[in-house]
Parts: sequence; structure tokens; C-alpha cells
Amino acid sequence: MADLTFQPVRHDHKAFLEKASKRGGFNEAYEALEVEYALAHEMLAARARAGLTQEAVAARMGTTKSAISRLEAVGKHAPSVASLKRYAAAVGCTLRIELIPAAPNP
Repeated sequence: MADLTFQPVRHDHKAFLEKASKRGGFNEAYEALEVEYALAHEMLAARARAGLTQEAVAARMGTTKSAISRLEAVGKHAPSVASLKRYAAAVGCTLRIELIPAAPNP
């Protein structure tokens, strides 16, 4: 059986962004996926707070580690609300989705 002990991977997101922002086109691409990156950040933070590995979350959701990896990744996969609700429950959270009015253009 896999070791389900949570061992966080150290990641300095600020340093990553500082280095990556020097690459051409990075800022535009990052801004285009801003909401997706925010969601991934929230998911990873919730899993870390719960002290769970991807394997442990997968077991709680009745799915595979690779499915959890896809849920937590930014890019091609857009998780369904049902999947996000199941993920939230697996990490001891409640999903809340909010639509915030945009500031009017002058």
C-alpha cells in the first residue's frame, strides 16, 4: 500500500513568478489563467491544511491519484462543480462559488 503520509513540497511561488515573468509572453499567459491559478492555489492549500496526499484525497473520493493531479493542475482540464464539491469534502472543506460584479469601465 502507498505511503499516505503528507510531506509538503517546498515551493516559493513569489520567486517562481519573479523568475518566470522575465520570459516573453509569460505575464499575458499567466493573467489569462488567473482564475484557474487561484483555484489551484486554494485546492493545494486546502489539501496541505488537511495534511493529505493526492493518494489520500483520491481514496476519499473513490478515484485515482492521477485524477486528483488533473484536478489540481492548471491548463487543459476544467473540473466540474460536482468534482470540486467532492474534492472540497475530501479535504474537509465546503465549496463556495462567488460571482463578483466587475468594476464598470469608465
